[in-house]
Amino acid sequence: MTVSTTAVLHSEWIKIRSLRGSLGSLLAVFVATVAITALVSATVGRAEADNGDDPLFGAFYALNFGQIAALAFGATAVSGEYLNGALRLSLAAVPDRTLFYGAKMAVVGGSALVTGTATSFTAFLAGQAFLGTDALGLDDPGALRACAGGGLYLALMALLAAGLTAVLRSAVVVLSILVPFLLIVSFVVGDVAGSAADFLPDHAGQQVLRQDPVGALGPWTGLAVAALWSAAAVLAGWWTVRRRDA
Repeated sequence: MTVSTTAVLHSEWIKIRSLRGSLGSLLAVFVATVAITALVSATVGRAEADNGDDPLFGAFYALNFGQIAALAFGATAVSGEYLNGALRLSLAAVPDRTLFYGAKMAVVGGSALVTGTATSFTAFLAGQAFLGTDALGLDDPGALRACAGGGLYLALMALLAAGLTAVLRSAVVVLSILVPFLLIVSFVVGDVAGSAADFLPDHAGQQVLRQDPVGALGPWTGLAVAALWSAAAVLAGWWTVRRRDA
């Protein structure tokens, strides 16, 4: 029996809509990022605008919280296959494991990209609305690139988590690794290892959010390094799904 790619993509999208954890995490990417951006901008935004730091990077501060939701989305979208024998049923319907896995990653990445891009633009515009004369616009240097790049960054974080979940088969384990790594370990390594930390996925990927990138990587080369991390995780997941018993 031949299964069309379109049908598999549609079935994977239905799975994401049906899983409350996945859909909730996807919505949280938008809600948490925009809400925190608006709250911070309304309370301390003007003071932060005068502190001399990169104002564009500061405008995307809440993406640090949005990326946690993106990680949770990628992890839960895949981990559902490993509950109650769901993977066996999925592979019975789609025997081609490469098609099955590729469709899942495409839907995870596409959903995260659309949501992430909407989140980045909305959060940026919402936050700047509170800053009066200190506000940045989309026509300011690097702003449009940062908004588009923010969406790509969130999609890459979702794919990183999705690929690792296919390897480890547990959203809890993956999030227990990635969340502390991105929020704590990455900064510790940055203090100890210096320029080597520029090539960690969050450090590299977030260069696209800066008006004036710092370190060894530029905005797009940094995003490319983050993409390599995500691609490695996705490929590891593909190899695991092909080789390991359901």
